[in-house]
Amino acid sequence: MPIITLTTDFGIKDHFVGAVKGAIFSELPDANVIDITHQISPFNITETAYILRNAYKSFPEGTIHIVGVDSELSKENKHLAIELDNQYFICPDNGLISMIASEVNPTKIVEINIHNHINSSFPVLDVFVKAASHIARGGSLNVIGKEIQELKTLVEIQPKTNQAKTIIKGGVIYIDNYGNIITNINQKLFTSIGKGRSFTITAGRYKFTEVFKSYNGIVDYNIPEEKRQYDGEKLAIFNSAGFLEIAIYKSNLETVGGASTLLGLKYRDTIIIEFEDIVKPEFIPVN
Repeated sequence: MPIITLTTDFGIKDHFVGAVKGAIFSELPDANVIDITHQISPFNITETAYILRNAYKSFPEGTIHIVGVDSELSKENKHLAIELDNQYFICPDNGLISMIASEVNPTKIVEINIHNHINSSFPVLDVFVKAASHIARGGSLNVIGKEIQELKTLVEIQPKTNQAKTIIKGGVIYIDNYGNIITNINQKLFTSIGKGRSFTITAGRYKFTEVFKSYNGIVDYNIPEEKRQYDGEKLAIFNSAGFLEIAIYKSNLETVGGASTLLGLKYRDTIIIEFEDIVKPEFIPVN
């Protein structure tokens, strides 16, 4: 029996998560259901895409991912079943899957069309669970939907560069449990634009001129341990997902605080990287 994962903005106070799991087990008593998270900020598509992109790669082939964020059916928000990277995604067509599809092209996309056979006021519970159960039993995507070729794209997750290739302008797409700020600027873009040049990262009122390879890269281990005072220090790093992160070393929201609160940055705030502008000297002819 394939694994079925759940990613939602339902939280854990209400009945929604329990009801969805109950519906899955009613369809598939031997199902293996895994929670990725139910703490997505309400209707936050970018946050959903970031978390799902970095979680799904750890699951085995054939895993089915149910994504319940901004999932109400409408003419502009259809329901999809997607085969991608040898896994399956049951989700709304609201752009969230484009962050994954930008790296790996989907093998097949169908627009789910079983709604007329289901009395549904809670699509994740009814439609998404039915679709996932069909796939888990080995069913074809074409049975539950009509094949389409296009996905909505999430334009806002793309950073911008200027024509001179001296500036990358990005933004905050996620704030993690430690209060660290994750931007939409990835290491591949940083390297291709920067080409080894010196740079300045501006995040709110603060500037950084170095990106560390690890959180403890900020620590000078030549200094005796009892004399080190790095807790609460601000640093920039490319995180395990390959995105630029502004962090606080050993951050604790109850004591030293997190990067978001200390730098006064929130979701969608601007982060700018300016690279040294190399101007070639003019050649002066010799008389």
